[in-house]
Amino acid sequence: MSQHLVIVESPAKAKTIEKFLGKDFKVLASYGHVRALPSKQGSVDIEHDFEPLYAMLPESKKHIDAIKKELKGSDELLLATDPDREGEAISWHLLAALGLDRKKQPLPVRRIVFHEITKDAIIHAVQNPRDISQELVDAQQARSVLDYLVGFNLSPFLWKKIRYGLSAGRVQSVALRLICEREKEIQAFREQEYWTIAAQLKAGAKQAFTANLVEVSGKRLDKFDIPNQEASDRIVGDLEACQAKPSCAFRVEKVTKSERKRSPAAPFITSTLQQEASRKLGFSAKKTMSIAQKLYEGIDIGAEGTVGLITYMRTDSIVLSNQAKEEAKQVITDKYGANYALDKPRVFKNRAKNAQEAHEAIRPTYISKTPAELKQYLSSDQYKLYELIWKRTVASQMADALLDQTSVDISAGKGFRFRAAGTVIRFPGFMKLYIEGVDDEGEEKEGVLPPLSEGDVLELVKLVPEQHFTQPPPRYTEATLVKTLEEYGIGRPSTYASIMNTLVERKYARLDKKRFFPEDVGMVVSDLLVKHFTRYVDYNFTANLEEELDQVSRGEKRWKPLISEFWGPFQSLLKQKEEEVKKSDLTTEATSEICPDCGKPLVVKLGRRGKFIACSGYTEGCKYTRNIEQEKGEAEEPVLSEEKCEKCGSPMLVKDGRYGKYLACSAYPDCKNIQPLVKPKGTGITCPECKEGELTEKKSRYGKMFYSCNRYPQCKFALWDLPVEQKCPKCGFPLLVKKVYKREGEFLKCPKEGCDYQSNK
Repeated sequence: MSQHLVIVESPAKAKTIEKFLGKDFKVLASYGHVRALPSKQGSVDIEHDFEPLYAMLPESKKHIDAIKKELKGSDELLLATDPDREGEAISWHLLAALGLDRKKQPLPVRRIVFHEITKDAIIHAVQNPRDISQELVDAQQARSVLDYLVGFNLSPFLWKKIRYGLSAGRVQSVALRLICEREKEIQAFREQEYWTIAAQLKAGAKQAFTANLVEVSGKRLDKFDIPNQEASDRIVGDLEACQAKPSCAFRVEKVTKSERKRSPAAPFITSTLQQEASRKLGFSAKKTMSIAQKLYEGIDIGAEGTVGLITYMRTDSIVLSNQAKEEAKQVITDKYGANYALDKPRVFKNRAKNAQEAHEAIRPTYISKTPAELKQYLSSDQYKLYELIWKRTVASQMADALLDQTSVDISAGKGFRFRAAGTVIRFPGFMKLYIEGVDDEGEEKEGVLPPLSEGDVLELVKLVPEQHFTQPPPRYTEATLVKTLEEYGIGRPSTYASIMNTLVERKYARLDKKRFFPEDVGMVVSDLLVKHFTRYVDYNFTANLEEELDQVSRGEKRWKPLISEFWGPFQSLLKQKEEEVKKSDLTTEATSEICPDCGKPLVVKLGRRGKFIACSGYTEGCKYTRNIEQEKGEAEEPVLSEEKCEKCGSPMLVKDGRYGKYLACSAYPDCKNIQPLVKPKGTGITCPECKEGELTEKKSRYGKMFYSCNRYPQCKFALWDLPVEQKCPKCGFPLLVKKVYKREGEFLKCPKEGCDYQSNK
């Protein structure tokens, strides 16, 4: 009996597939990548045509050993890794790690590909094997080598010129540039005031509606034509005065009706799934991909066992199979009626460059399995994402929505014109099930108008002048950043989640209320790259490089010449900038301010917690610093406090530092005594060391509470644990409350060295 060994990436997928294939097949997992470029210098041999020097990942050895053992009794090896470049490369690396040569060794080695984990798809893949695509492998190798050359050469440059531990990535740096440039737009933005005037009107007993003023004195109003309240009041006054005359009544002048069709959005690809899950579910891109991976690999749905519920979630194709379209039509007819289904399936055209037509969009593997039917088998987040994918897929094959759009022009005396618009859904079509979300929606939605006819005289309920201010461009969300990267053709949808995660982990940016805010160090790194490595963070250059990688995957270009073309100019520029760029130019900025303590110039410095103001005389002993937000002219004059310096008796000043307000001696620099502004809270316990001071509550620089003598620095006694009034029966020291971390409860312990007393509290 022949034994067929199948290798996939994950154990969850292995378990599902083995159930479909039967006893003649053994399915094992590689647990992802098995070889990679080591994270050290020299992993790419530049001198020998950029040869990558791969090494087996330490965690992969036991999995490779298990595969080798099983291989001894097998008649065929089927490589069933994911159906993309990454999966193709993993199959190629597996052969190398196993020591197999496709051309020389007798064991048949074939590559099988499937886009959904269903029995039919798996059986079809096994019956239609192919060879490993060297073009796809080379495209993935080129990407890895490029990313390595950029990261392992540009990152050390950042360590020297800014600070240790920073990193730069080929695509990551471009994403950071987008975030930082948007922040600069926001900082440079100056709001502009403008006004609008609306009229609330009624037509007899019909419902009230709102119309906006669009013409004054026969001239069409532009956005800023009513710049302030004075101009608004003047127009409102003219309108009110006009209304006293019968000839100035609000009258319907023109009614325009039109029918409009609205079509559904295409089925999901990786990037649109990430965007929509962010908009509608609040999921991060990383979370979306993690949940989608589980839905793809398989969920136990009761009697049928473990089944993959969606197709492969890394795709840039919006194509649906004929079978999926037929299933969708049946579901639509059964649930909504024949008028919601299409006579002929809707076909979407791929917009993405190099979209792989053989792939499918992200869709349910069984469209007949509704979210309601599967809810009991799914976690809350799995259900939400499956429902989103199911609705988007089904809606893509539903009839267009039919909308009746009405626009009404209303005259109000000579020269004044108002306009109202409304939309009525005549037939909801796909909108009955699903409507695509939008980003940063700013305009108000159109309402519903009552039936109106030309010549109708309307009653003015009231005029509504309203003040507005222009708004700065919004900061990027995960959804809008993914959308922008995709529009530029930068990176690949499968990499977006890790790119955004890296920016946050490296503290180049932070996510606050789902918006990206660049950190100070992120701005400095981005400015450095934009100024000195302009070409390599240029949007078009990065997008063109992606297109060249696509050409490699199609066999139109060889990968090593592509690397060579990139490396020559990049290496030369790096050497040039090593000499030109000085660390002080990046981490220190001059200001026009003078240090209030010593009279030397103040500078803006980049520290671990961001930028701050510091004295340029720091190396000579001046410790003056303050928050960057406290700009010149806003700095508070030191306030004289009632406290006296405990060292010299001079008055203490209230000053503002990086960590808040504090007291400093007014006799500086002769006396450099400083102390907290708020006096430490006393415990009422006499210091057991000096017998004179009182133990007080204090906080360490990291926020941890401790207890020390208030006579510091004369007495340096301090404790981490809470002292109690009870004395040690052995030595007389105050006892401490100690927590028992591995079980509930506390006990008392003597802190004096050499005393071992302790008891239950």
